[in-house]
Amino acid sequence: MPLNLDQYVSVHAAALDVRARRTELIANNLANADTPGYKARDLDFRQAMVRAAGETPTSGVHLSTTQAGHIGGNATADATALANGQGADLKYRTPLAPSLDGNTVDAQLEQAAFAENAVRYQATLTFLNSKFRNLMTAILGS
Repeated sequence: MPLNLDQYVSVHAAALDVRARRTELIANNLANADTPGYKARDLDFRQAMVRAAGETPTSGVHLSTTQAGHIGGNATADATALANGQGADLKYRTPLAPSLDGNTVDAQLEQAAFAENAVRYQATLTFLNSKFRNLMTAILGS
């Protein structure tokens, strides 16, 4: 029986992609920590993984829309993310202590989120490495 490699590593490969996107978002937040009016963004990992699996999220309220500009429709503040299929997973971060200039980035929280995401990215790489090592053991023996 042939092995479908995509199915064998699909969850971990999708998780790596989502973690990489989250790393970019957090790095962008850190880079704009002093930009007036910048709104910190983050990725809903669970929702992004459901979307990566090709399913539609079942939690939350789903509105019926008749035009792309309606709330809950296809409109988003980040048009490039929407073009890449990432718009629905992007969320604005709620600030703990809002600044006077409208910036919602808390550098310490962002650094902690970046470190946590890096550890989880490394863990996913470890799982993938284990999968491939098991495959090589099955092919080569011992």
